[in-house]
Amino acid sequence: MSAAATAAVALSQWLVFQLAGQAYATPLTHVSEIIREGVLTPVPGAAGEVLGIRQLRGQIVPVLDGCRRLGLAPVARAAQAQAHIVVLSQLMQGQHAEPVGLRVDTVDGLLSVNESEISAPPSGRALRASDPVRGVVAWKQGFVALLDVGKLCRLSGEVADAD
Repeated sequence: MSAAATAAVALSQWLVFQLAGQAYATPLTHVSEIIREGVLTPVPGAAGEVLGIRQLRGQIVPVLDGCRRLGLAPVARAAQAQAHIVVLSQLMQGQHAEPVGLRVDTVDGLLSVNESEISAPPSGRALRASDPVRGVVAWKQGFVALLDVGKLCRLSGEVADAD
């Protein structure tokens, strides 16, 4: 295989979005759609990062607050007009893909990433096994944090499966 073909194989597409002024991205292969926030039904007793549930074409979709999930300060209500829900699909216990919504402040577009461009997360983050930040990559004048969808959609009280 030629060097150009090898480089093309290593490229992956990521959806970039903003949370509390910072750029984050999830693999495009896990994004099923992007929708407006809409009306959410609260779930009493749910984890703090669960905003509620939403019905989407007959399917119940739990919606997580992206800022709370990542421990970020929430954006002021006045700035939330651009908010969207990114519907992510994750495999649950080897079953079919279950949708989970992630509320984001804004959606920035797509990013092509060569796996060799990905750097390790900032020091200290990798010490937490549940940390959803998989790595970082240079983007515009800063960087974008690449997220592991499985870890991102796991709630703080859930026990992770052994890999």
